[in-house]
Amino acid sequence: MAAIPSIACLGVLGKNNNPLHISIFPSQPTNTPLRTPLQFSLLLSSTLDIFAARSTANVNSNGGLSGDFGLLHAIDERLACYGFETNTGVRFVAVVDVRGRLVTGERVYGGMGMREGEMKLVFKQMQRAYVRLLQNPFYEPDEHSPPGGKGGRKITSRKFGEEMRRIGENWMPGTIAA
Repeated sequence: MAAIPSIACLGVLGKNNNPLHISIFPSQPTNTPLRTPLQFSLLLSSTLDIFAARSTANVNSNGGLSGDFGLLHAIDERLACYGFETNTGVRFVAVVDVRGRLVTGERVYGGMGMREGEMKLVFKQMQRAYVRLLQNPFYEPDEHSPPGGKGGRKITSRKFGEEMRRIGENWMPGTIAA
C-alpha cells in the first residue's frame, strides 16, 4: 500500500469574496477530515489575497485574462491550495492532501508527486458543474448580493453538491485535462 494525493476540500468563492460552497473529504487511514469545516473555510478565505495579488499581475501581463492560478500556497507539509478564477470573478479552490489516499500496486505511479497541470481537470469539471447550476432558472447567482453586504447566498443545490462530491472522490494524480 502507498499513499497518493487526494482532494481534502473543494470550495467555490463568489466574486464578492464570499464562500458559496464547501465540500470536505476524509483522508486515510483515519477516514476523517484533516481540518474542521471552520478551518477549511478559513483556508479558503486565506487564498483571496493571493488571487487578488496574482489578478493584478495577470492584468499587467495578459490583458486581464483569468484562469488557472496553479499552486496558491502550501499550508503545511501535507496540504496545498490550488486555484482557478472564472472570467466572472468566481473562484474555485482545491485543497490537496499529498498523503490522502491509500492505494495498492496497480494504481501507484512510482511515487509520482503533483505535476504542473494536475488540477486542470478538477477545475474544468467544477466549472462545468457551476455552469450547469447557472443554467437552472431557479438559481439566483451571487451577483445580486451587494459588495460589502453580508455576502451572497450559499449554493444549496443538492445536484451541485453531489457533483462536487463526485469530482473530489474520483480525482487522482495522473489524470490531466487535454
